[in-house]
Amino acid sequence: MAHSPNKLIPESYDPAPSLQLDPTVSAATTLGGAATAVGYYVSTEGDVPTELGLGRDALAAAGFTGAAGQALLLPREGTTAVLAVGAGSGAARTVDELRDGAAAFAAAAARHVNLALVLPDGHGVDGALAAQASVEGALLARYRFNALKNKPTSLAVESLEIVGAGVGAESGAARGKVLARSAALARDLANNPPGHLTATEYADFAAEQGPGFGLSVETYGLAALIEMGCGGLLGVNVGSFEEPRLIVLRYVPDGEPTANLALVGKGIMYDSGGISLKPSDPMHLAMKMDMAGSAAVLAAMTGLRDLGATAAVSAWLVCTDNMPSGTATKLGDVLKARNGTTVEVKNTDAEGRLVMMDALSLAMEESPDAIVDAATLTGAAMAALGTLVGAVIGNDQPLVEQIKTAGGVSGESIWQLPLETRYRKQLDSDIADISNMGGPTAGAITAALFLSEFVKGTPWAHLDIAGTMKSDSDESWRPSGATGYGTRLLSEFIVNYAKP
Repeated sequence: MAHSPNKLIPESYDPAPSLQLDPTVSAATTLGGAATAVGYYVSTEGDVPTELGLGRDALAAAGFTGAAGQALLLPREGTTAVLAVGAGSGAARTVDELRDGAAAFAAAAARHVNLALVLPDGHGVDGALAAQASVEGALLARYRFNALKNKPTSLAVESLEIVGAGVGAESGAARGKVLARSAALARDLANNPPGHLTATEYADFAAEQGPGFGLSVETYGLAALIEMGCGGLLGVNVGSFEEPRLIVLRYVPDGEPTANLALVGKGIMYDSGGISLKPSDPMHLAMKMDMAGSAAVLAAMTGLRDLGATAAVSAWLVCTDNMPSGTATKLGDVLKARNGTTVEVKNTDAEGRLVMMDALSLAMEESPDAIVDAATLTGAAMAALGTLVGAVIGNDQPLVEQIKTAGGVSGESIWQLPLETRYRKQLDSDIADISNMGGPTAGAITAALFLSEFVKGTPWAHLDIAGTMKSDSDESWRPSGATGYGTRLLSEFIVNYAKP
């Protein structure tokens, strides 16, 4: 990739090392012999698998009760380690419980690269879904971003066998591998330091990698964006040394597309707040991840061919950093969007909606059946829903319901907030068509109301993933750092999209 002249980054630097990993994933009815660590589920009551070689009292003495989320590595002679994995109470399981159980198992077997997990009898989950969730949980739990470490200590999974999932397990395991790979890519991109992955380098990466996943890629630089009239993206970029980029990815399935979808991803490579400078606190440090929406969109696109998506999908990623300088946009300036709307800038730290208004306008010009955007847009969404639940707001309830269903399948929890039009007056401007900032409350909703101005007449759903973009500690299949939230949700949504 090309690098900016003021960067001292080795040409060999790989911003997405997870793409170089290719674990062998399989499903079987009986245990094979390749694994050096094998996990067996244990419930809080009932029989203990004989393969563990210990009874319930001995496990309890070691602190293992069988509660969900537990995993215990048992000492054994020989080369194969055995692990007890907590199944919770009762025989019935859920997709989320199987994903979390696989994550606990893989984390406890951290020194092993060849794994096998035996699912509990009567787990009650469709075989394909059980295998898929188990693969996702194990691979995502073992994810680590090691691109900048000289001596990484973590080990990636090299092989994973899921035993006893049921009918359809082989295809489910393969699907789980694709989804885990996509989420790992999104994590890689968001974990990169801002000086290592600029908008220009991001565009170069997409152009290099996209065709290998069946995607066509177009990138637009400063001159093209001026000609296109993308005043929002340009207005946010003017304070930066780095040029902006618009990245357009397109996926076309074999055969006649069943629908035409558009995705939009916010790609603020680093958000200082601009003239409305953020305080120097831990959240400011995390602003290298303000492009996590675009990372989720790009990563989801890379899996569509392998997942057999039948809809045609176009993705619009609007990428720049937001910096303070003598040339930066000032409070009170007015920017003109691609569709001609004029916007008064009342806060330069409400920059995401400014770049996204251009992308939404461009997407609308192609008359898609639906538009879905993903953005780390507001602290208000995190204040309302915390760090484990994203927000969805939309103008079309059937579309929102499909997003919610995809969130349930993927384990990426999402909650609907209302598109309350009575708050629209907070965005009024005395000198322009609209302002980019509402009042002191309902910030997630007023931000969505701003975006909704650019999608009138088209079904649209907005994912505010500000709270879910990162994890502060290792938690199940979410290790510390970027989570890749939204990648698998969007993938599930696209593959299962039903056109009204």
